Amino acid sequence: MTTRERLRRLVEDRRFQNFIIAVIIFNAGTLALETSQRILAAFGDLLHTLDYLALGIFVVELLAKFYVHRSRFFRDPWNVFDVVVVGIALIPATGPLAVLRALRILRVLRLVSLVPSMRKVVAGLLAAVPGMASIAALLGLVVFVAGVMATKLFGAISPGDFGSLGASLFTLFQVMTGEAWPDIADAVMAEAPLAWIFFVVYILVSSFAVLNLFIAVIVSAMEDQLRDEMREEEDRHAAEQAAVNQEILTELRALRAEVAALRQREPDPG
Repeated sequence: MTTRERLRRLVEDRRFQNFIIAVIIFNAGTLALETSQRILAAFGDLLHTLDYLALGIFVVELLAKFYVHRSRFFRDPWNVFDVVVVGIALIPATGPLAVLRALRILRVLRLVSLVPSMRKVVAGLLAAVPGMASIAALLGLVVFVAGVMATKLFGAISPGDFGSLGASLFTLFQVMTGEAWPDIADAVMAEAPLAWIFFVVYILVSSFAVLNLFIAVIVSAMEDQLRDEMREEEDRHAAEQAAVNQEILTELRALRAEVAALRQREPDPG
């Protein structure tokens, strides 16, 4: 067995992948401890050493995968994602690039590429992007129309919330999320009692209708992905069964040929 084949078995072994997952979780813990000034002052050197050790393990892992897969390494988008996340940590975080030290926590996102269930969720979200874009455009249109109406209706009553189109759009986005909208509505209804109609209709359309469409699109995309995976699994089982059946037929033909040959060798009783 060649060195490349042995290394391939190592990097594809589930125990090695579990080890990398454990290192990622451990590294996430050390990075979290670095956010405490008291702990950083007492154990800063140790935490930095552990961080560099984890980074070294990630670099060695990626180099091993690149050695095994060669040009096929970059055909897998998850490998590209891992290279980008780990590569950010290799950039010297000094001077203007000191902000990159905060991006080291992105290494924790490598769990997505290593855990199959997380990969399926992300794949489902990506598959739902086209449908989500259409719903986002619809939601933006609803908010824009409501923003123009609210500016004209309530701009003089509550200039802080609806005095301009920009302020109205931000306020309506806040209302859509359900944050403090009764206080906003009460301030307007003090001078315009019928303003509740506008707010109720807007919340029903934006929150209960359009936003729920996002969930429907994501669920539909994940169902389609699950259906495709089940179909691929069924096709694989069918192909394996066909191969087994073909092997059995081949053995039966060989056995029949042997029986026929034995019969020809038998002496004629006459």
